[in-house]
Amino acid sequence: MLSPAVIARNLPTFSLLMAMLLWSSSFIALKIAFRDFDPMVVIFGRMLVASLCFLLVGKRIARSLDYRPGDYKPILFMAFCEPCLYFIFEAKAIENTSASQAGLLTAMLPILVMIAAALLLKEVNTKKSWIGAILAVVGVCWLTAESTPTTDAPNPVLGNFYEFLAMVCATGYTISLKQLTSRYSPFLLTAVQALIGSIFFFPLMFLPGTTLPTHFPLVGSLAVLYLGAVITLGAYGLYNFSLKHVPASRAAIFVNLIPVFSVALGWLVLGETLSATQCVAAVVVMSGVYLSQR
Repeated sequence: MLSPAVIARNLPTFSLLMAMLLWSSSFIALKIAFRDFDPMVVIFGRMLVASLCFLLVGKRIARSLDYRPGDYKPILFMAFCEPCLYFIFEAKAIENTSASQAGLLTAMLPILVMIAAALLLKEVNTKKSWIGAILAVVGVCWLTAESTPTTDAPNPVLGNFYEFLAMVCATGYTISLKQLTSRYSPFLLTAVQALIGSIFFFPLMFLPGTTLPTHFPLVGSLAVLYLGAVITLGAYGLYNFSLKHVPASRAAIFVNLIPVFSVALGWLVLGETLSATQCVAAVVVMSGVYLSQR
């Protein structure tokens, strides 16, 4: 039987693994929800469900508040990057590309975090790391170039570009979150994300191009509940908890598991497949990420 010390030491790693698995399933859940609801409705519903879940434990989370003057700047920047901009780009990505390809593009996050750390934090990276970064970018471009439109992925090139922009937002989120977790509870930060996201996306539902629902199909509604209660509450909570205990660069490495999980879930649940050439391109992406993080 594992001792409490061993469990405590490995808890951040286990939390990261679970967060990656949950995040991978979010691409599948979004595809399912978008079949019944407008993307803006799905995102707002996701944020609203998560906010309501946090209200149930609001007092307990608020006790960990240790606000210091000026902290509102990194908090607002964190929330603006993710969920605000990130979910807009991710929604547009899922509308246009397959869940498998969107999941594969998340492999760019460790590369982008490495670049941001080099530029903003003046971290030194080896030549091997930069070669790996270039290789990963080449693989992503190859994967996108080999994409062909389908019913579920009408414009994969545009969708993959939106997913790349989502990863840029996730990079800003990761850098700012690492700064904040030294003083704030991970679940408090997740609650702030959900609350700000609800406020941000509510008026967007009333834009001329948004279709408000007149009925609520069971499958699509369950997908929205899953996104809000399990993904936003669970995945972000686990990831934020892990970032409190491990370096941001190490946590970013675990993101490499999302493409693997996403492709597997896309095949199992949605019946998605990659061509032989795209599989080779995916291997190039993962090889570049591995080389850069080794």
